Amino acid sequence: MTESFWIETLGCPKNEVDSDKLVGTMLADGLVPADSPESADVVVVNTCAFVEQARQESIDTILGLDSVRAPGARLVVTGCMAERYGEELSQALPEIDSVAGFGVPVTLGSTRGSKTSPFDLLNLPRPKSTSPWAYVKVAEGCDRACGFCAIPTFRGKQRSRSVHDILAEVDALEAREIVLVAQDLAAYGRDQGVGERSIVPLMKAVAERVDRVRLLYLYPSDLTDELVDTICSSGVPYFDLSLQHVSSPLLRRMKRWGDGDRFSARINAIRQREPGAAFRSNFIVGYPGETEEDHDQLLDFVESVRLDWCGFFPFSREDGTYAAALDNQIPEELVAERLAELTELQDRITAAKRDEMIGSLVEVLVDSPGVGRTWREAPEIDGIVMVPLELESGSFATVTIVDALGPDLVAAGAGPVEEAKS
Repeated sequence: MTESFWIETLGCPKNEVDSDKLVGTMLADGLVPADSPESADVVVVNTCAFVEQARQESIDTILGLDSVRAPGARLVVTGCMAERYGEELSQALPEIDSVAGFGVPVTLGSTRGSKTSPFDLLNLPRPKSTSPWAYVKVAEGCDRACGFCAIPTFRGKQRSRSVHDILAEVDALEAREIVLVAQDLAAYGRDQGVGERSIVPLMKAVAERVDRVRLLYLYPSDLTDELVDTICSSGVPYFDLSLQHVSSPLLRRMKRWGDGDRFSARINAIRQREPGAAFRSNFIVGYPGETEEDHDQLLDFVESVRLDWCGFFPFSREDGTYAAALDNQIPEELVAERLAELTELQDRITAAKRDEMIGSLVEVLVDSPGVGRTWREAPEIDGIVMVPLELESGSFATVTIVDALGPDLVAAGAGPVEEAKS
């Protein structure tokens, strides 16, 4: 009898790519997708371990799926928690049947000491995308040593894929929008000795194949003029910049480059080049030693620069990182107050920017019935455009924005649908 599988994915877009590749592997092994976790023979949880909140969500999900799985079904845990805490996870959660690291087939038994051959998850084939867009991971690991981040300890050094393999995956996905992702996207290719700007020819090659190409997670120190010009000329002038803070002393404690003045100058220069460019960033709140002056600098930056999208996250004390041993840890209550203040400010800015779009004519990619996106919205991260239900999923249409609901837009009317790139 054919076995069925269910995969539950947590965490970032890179994890979603890994899950897609696991799907491809399990299909090749003869398994079929289940309609629900309750009916699956193999239930896989692809976990996140970036911060404490993500780890707790992973544990809650594991226990939740254990409570609903069918009698005799196997519960397999993979992803970052499996790689980072393998043995500890097995001992702490006896409900798990198997803990599988990044390079171990999840359909097999317990992986510790297993004689099974590992596989290269990064370069495994994927099935055709089930949506009009898809993430494509171009590299694994990271060579940076940011004070708060444990990723290099379990994802390893950066390992870039070949352009040939990436483009083959893009073609196989048959998506109209490709979102390139990596821990350090702009550093793509450096470990292969092909130069520090090889992300530019890669992006151009992908842009020749699809209607939209988008980059997620760019370090500001690597945002060269050449890369800016390439992004702007692609038709998707969307800049997702990993800033983390704006206080120079605090950024030094984070082992990061830059400060608010440099970030503002770079963003303003891009806006002069492309006035309609959209910007997203994330910031850590409550990093050890963050003073009221540091916090006020961040508030001033957010208010003056007016990014389209922003995420704010509390500092998480991660074992094995530089920041874990730093003094001047910030009380949780104060971190919560700072988070609320920043979030409220950014919500007002985002809502105002969305209000400004009312009355404009825009092109949307229809992701699913009633849901579309312009180039200003990254999938699953930013707001959406509510579009007429009759628009076909996977099509492009021209619509008029008639209202805004916080981060989301409401559209009416539709122009002709365009043909996909061949």
